[in-house]
Amino acid sequence: MRGQRGQAAVELVAAIPLLLVVGVAVAQLLAVGYAAVLAGNAAEAGALALAARADPKATVRAALPGWGRAGARVEVSGGRVSVRLRPPTLLGALGRRLEVGSTASVAR
Repeated sequence: MRGQRGQAAVELVAAIPLLLVVGVAVAQLLAVGYAAVLAGNAAEAGALALAARADPKATVRAALPGWGRAGARVEVSGGRVSVRLRPPTLLGALGRRLEVGSTASVAR
């Protein structure tokens, strides 16, 4: 038994980087899901504004939180409003790959 003293401490120190990576990955997945919900809500708000003959792009931007307004891309074509949004991330290149989008349309 004497040779195993400190074994648990060594294993814990070895597991900390793995736990950090898993935690960051879970947080990033939650951010992607949240961005997808925000994009859907903003696209729907834009389509409703289009139906009411208001400015859909301004309505979409107003429906997004501050971090989402800067990087959001809004396209209006006919009765369709499309919103593309990058989720917040620690790595900029990863954010471009995780971009989410949603489309809502209204019959005129």
